[in-house]
Amino acid sequence: MLQITGLTHSYGGDHGVLGGIDLTVPDGRLVSIVGPSGCGKSTLLRCIAGLIRPTGGTLTLDGSPIDGVPDDLAVVFQDYSRSLFPWLTVRDNVALPLRRRGMSRPERRAAAQEALESVGLPDAGRRYPWQLSGGMQQRVSIARALAYRPSLMLMDEPFGSVDAQTREDLEDLLLQVHRTQKMTILLVTHDIDESVYVGDRVVVLNRSPARVHADLDVDLPASRDQIETRGLPEFVRLRAEVGRLVRGGGRSPGAEPADTGTASDIVTDE
Repeated sequence: MLQITGLTHSYGGDHGVLGGIDLTVPDGRLVSIVGPSGCGKSTLLRCIAGLIRPTGGTLTLDGSPIDGVPDDLAVVFQDYSRSLFPWLTVRDNVALPLRRRGMSRPERRAAAQEALESVGLPDAGRRYPWQLSGGMQQRVSIARALAYRPSLMLMDEPFGSVDAQTREDLEDLLLQVHRTQKMTILLVTHDIDESVYVGDRVVVLNRSPARVHADLDVDLPASRDQIETRGLPEFVRLRAEVGRLVRGGGRSPGAEPADTGTASDIVTDE
């Protein structure tokens, strides 16, 4: 579905951010991407989205090279307050990208309403984003992506700006969306527990210039629960393993040794 080979990127001079990413994502998988702060996770997502032209390497989506923003892709950003238009109603925000699909106005409105219902906001269509809570606004952002029906959805730390309870609710919503829509999803997160809880796989990047440090399968039941799943021995084991890899304290069999630089060496600006 998504093939990344030898992907490199530099912002000029010696500031190499991506040092040769190799990654294959089959159709219908939900892949979590984690790594030290500033390692280039967001840069990787922007390259996949066609928002940044990488310095080197290749990216293909459904067999076609990514050169510009792919038609069959949607992105959900962390800052929902800046990704929704405050002067448009919730329904119009969700329907806006559907113009690109060539849909008529009634078709766009029907698709937007269906998407809002799928994220638990059936009655929010006539309200404005600023009239909703942060968690509800992020649901609107997800609904907008779902209404577009992309083959690939990219999520850049989408739950980082909400409270803990809302975050758990949105994680469960993401699992429900993935299960029902069969959509391929790449999720960048700083939350190690979240990466294991929602993912089919967890890809760990080492610090910049980033490469894939480990690629772990998540062997947890497809149906997950915030309390029961997090108490499973396999969840606890995976969470500890990912934590060690992110912090450079260990490596998985077959993975390249981690770069164990000190905390002062880690760039904090992604």
